[in-house]
Amino acid sequence: MTEVHMITRQIVANKIAAYLHGEVSLAQLVDWAESAIRDGEFDGRDTDVLRSVVARLGVADVRAFGLEWNDCEQMLRQLGYSARVDIVAA
Repeated sequence: MTEVHMITRQIVANKIAAYLHGEVSLAQLVDWAESAIRDGEFDGRDTDVLRSVVARLGVADVRAFGLEWNDCEQMLRQLGYSARVDIVAA
């Protein structure tokens, strides 16, 4: 039996941030989203927006959809977050 995980706005925002920071690959993000759709339990207060954003992440590896900065920025806005870029010396 698969363990059910509560999917919240914060969790989805953290996954998008991890992708943008290069901490997870696109394939890992898509795998997580597919698993979340299949096995996750969405926070009841935010079910519609969470399902919409996670479903979009789940098809990000399909060429017709892709995943660009603007897509991430829009999804974060839907979740109640904003994205910003910090440029630092390497």
